[in-house]
Amino acid sequence: MKWIILSFLIGFSCFSLPALAEESAFNGANTAWVLSSSALVLLMTLPGLALFYGGLVRSKNVLSVLMQCFSIAGLASVLWFVIGYSLAFDSGNGFIGGLDKVMLAGMGRDDLSGDIPEPLFMLFQMTFAIITPALIIGGFAERMKFSAVMLFSGAWLLLVYAPITHWVWGGGWLAELGLYDFAGGTVVHITAGVAALVAAKVLGPRKGFLNSAIMPHNLTMTVTGAGMLWVGWFGFNGGSALGANGSAAMAILVTHLAASMGAMTWAAIEWIKFGKPSALGVVTGMVAGLGTITPASGYVGPGGALIIGLLGGMVCFYATVYIKQKLRIDDSLDVFPVHGVGGILGTLLAGIFSSTQLGVFSGYGFAEGNETMLDQLGVQLIGVVATFAYTAVVSWVLFMIIGKLVNGLRVSSEQEITGLDQSEHEESGYIL
Repeated sequence: MKWIILSFLIGFSCFSLPALAEESAFNGANTAWVLSSSALVLLMTLPGLALFYGGLVRSKNVLSVLMQCFSIAGLASVLWFVIGYSLAFDSGNGFIGGLDKVMLAGMGRDDLSGDIPEPLFMLFQMTFAIITPALIIGGFAERMKFSAVMLFSGAWLLLVYAPITHWVWGGGWLAELGLYDFAGGTVVHITAGVAALVAAKVLGPRKGFLNSAIMPHNLTMTVTGAGMLWVGWFGFNGGSALGANGSAAMAILVTHLAASMGAMTWAAIEWIKFGKPSALGVVTGMVAGLGTITPASGYVGPGGALIIGLLGGMVCFYATVYIKQKLRIDDSLDVFPVHGVGGILGTLLAGIFSSTQLGVFSGYGFAEGNETMLDQLGVQLIGVVATFAYTAVVSWVLFMIIGKLVNGLRVSSEQEITGLDQSEHEESGYIL
């Protein structure tokens, strides 16, 4: 009898243990957190970024900005599903992913990426693919044809964003070097900032730039959108831990501290230089702090986050003044000086404040294979330079090609004076 019972137990274990192991690999808490984070990151674009940018332009162009944000969200989602996710996260080579995940071929609802469903991981990454080309809108706001916006955004997503995502997060060559980019300093902020700078140079300034005041038409809308960005960024950075754990908690804490410090730093500089702090300055400093902490958020502690927020607010403030007043580049909504410069600065600072030897400012150590701060900084610098150069060249080429396809990137002078709401969409943001 005992041999029968023993045989039964052995057989049961052989058939049941693999199933139990597979079931235990799925983590419900992590899944719930990444589901929530996906919603938070989408909130950042719709309606957060749409309102933030919409309030910064003139009333005759507010709908055009909202339209561009919503349309890019739809376009990026479809392209990410069809091929973008595969190019970014399928196994390929060091530069680009393969095509085995085109249209999520072979992916079921129970397939896992780590301990969360892979369809969820794909969705979470999709929200990043939405907001990154949407950020570029600020570089060409109020003067670019809608057809050119859509063509550029789609091509840029596949030719710039997807490859660089693969380099950093998809097992590509920068990942192998040990680049620290927790939530998108290179992948999101440098790429968007550089593309916006290229757009501003290619299109030229808006009519009246530096000769007459081009004021935001609705700062209440901008501050409202900024608040949504701040809250949504918890999902952006905290969700990048891909788990409900201490890494996510610390990422959220340092994100909040850097945003707070960035806002206070920008306001303090304005107060000293101009006698009064501004609401626009506070929210811009907040975004600068958020953009700067993003690449470092999973690797640094709260003390380091305060310094990163301080430097983000300070450096991005002076970068904004320099680009507009000295270089006379009309990056309309300051995408490069805030996101681009913030992303560069944060990526480099991640190599410093991840050190465990800085006392109260210490982080959680360097990447495997990087023994010293100099080693990690060297990898961070390579990541910054490669991302900057590749994005600049490909973005410029895309603008040149698309300009030929649509007979010029820019609307006519008459259309620009009338406003893009009417000239491109035959609508008005306000009927008073």
